Amino acid sequence: MFNQKWQNRLLSPDNSYASAKYPPALARIIDYFLLFIYILATSYVLGKLNIHAFSGSTFFLLFLFIYLPVLCYSLLCEVFNQGQSIGKKVMNIRVVKADGTTPSLSAYLLRWLLYGIDVTITGGLGVLVILLTKNSQRLGDLAAGTMVIKEKNYRKIQVSLDEFDYLTKGYHPSFPLAADLSLEQINVISKALELHHKDRARHISQLAPKVRALLSVDQTDVNDEKFLQTVVRDYQYYALEEI
Repeated sequence: MFNQKWQNRLLSPDNSYASAKYPPALARIIDYFLLFIYILATSYVLGKLNIHAFSGSTFFLLFLFIYLPVLCYSLLCEVFNQGQSIGKKVMNIRVVKADGTTPSLSAYLLRWLLYGIDVTITGGLGVLVILLTKNSQRLGDLAAGTMVIKEKNYRKIQVSLDEFDYLTKGYHPSFPLAADLSLEQINVISKALELHHKDRARHISQLAPKVRALLSVDQTDVNDEKFLQTVVRDYQYYALEEI
C-alpha cells in the first residue's frame, strides 16, 4: 500500500541501486575457482598433446588462444552477459552504470584495466576504497562510473521502451528538471497515480507539493493528478533522449 514512507523516499537519495557489499568478493572466489579448473584441465590436455613438440610460433599462438580468455575472463563475461560473470550470476549481482543503465564497452574496459591497480598495485588501498565509498565501489568503478548491484534491484530499475509508445514526436516537456529525477522517485509517483482505492486523491494531493518542491515549481495551472502525469511523461521523454 502506498503510504507516507513511500512519499518520504522522494526526498532521500535514490536507493533503488543499493549496492552489494560482500557478494562481489564471493563471486570473485567462484570465478577464480572456475578459472583454476580450466587451467588444470587445459594443462592436462596440452600435456597429452605433447605441445612442446610444436614450433615456437605455433606453440605461442596455441598458448595465446587458450589462455588469453583467462586474462580477459571478467571483461568478456561482463560485455557479453550484461555485466555478469559466472560468479556474479551465481551470487545474483551484476555491474551497471551508477544510474542503473547498462555500461558501455569503454566503461567495462576501463573497469577491467584498473582491476590490477585495485588489487595488485594498491593492495590494501583498493580494499579501503571499497569500504569507504557509499556504494562499495573500487577505483575501477569510480573511474568507469559503474557499481555492482543486486540482481533484484537491476530488475527493478529496467524500463521497457514499450512504456514510451504514447509519447509522440511532437511532444514538448513542461518541466525540464524532471530529467534529474531518479527512477525510484518516478516509481513513487507512478504508484500514487495507479492507486484505485478511496485514498487515491489524498495521496496525490500530499505527493504533488513535494514533487513541485523538488522541481522548483511554485504552482501550476493544472490539477495535482495532471501535474504528476506530466512529470512522469517529461521524465520518460528525457530518458528516451539519452538512449
